[in-house]
Amino acid sequence: MTTPLQVTARLRTPVTEHDHVRGPVDAPVTVVQYGDFQCPFCGTAHRNLREVLRQRADAVRLVYRHFPIANIHPYAERAAEAAEAAGRRGRFWEMHDWLYEHQDQLDPVHLTLGVEQLGLPVDEVEAEIGRHAGGDRIRQDFVGAIRSGVDASPTLFVNGDRHDGDFDPGTLLTVVDDATG
Repeated sequence: MTTPLQVTARLRTPVTEHDHVRGPVDAPVTVVQYGDFQCPFCGTAHRNLREVLRQRADAVRLVYRHFPIANIHPYAERAAEAAEAAGRRGRFWEMHDWLYEHQDQLDPVHLTLGVEQLGLPVDEVEAEIGRHAGGDRIRQDFVGAIRSGVDASPTLFVNGDRHDGDFDPGTLLTVVDDATG
């Protein structure tokens, strides 16, 4: 009897200076998350990853990439566009956090209120969303995800290897500690 070969999916698009990165650039562990702002599982992963970053602040950097599943989450792409508009103003992570903390308020009216709450120029951001100014970036993330074998959100890669386990803080901390070596 032969044992089936286990294949680990690898991240195909390397992390660059163009990525959205939170945490030390030289951290020994890089977690790349492909996420969808309207996905409830991504919301849970967001809370858990925040805890991991809090507990392992010097050991982990988080990279966020877009994987909006628009046929299931009708506001996900618009939310990604808003995050990119905020990112062009150096405020990506503030908008990222707002979007995950207000997942039930991603319709256009509430999203505009969120942009306003963050002190961003509402008319400019709305115009950028309307003309899909972040569309190329979002598509590049999505295509990179597909090339890396991503088929659901959230999907995490830890130091280039896909994490197929649970997303609870304990499991993620163990994975990070193992990767720190």
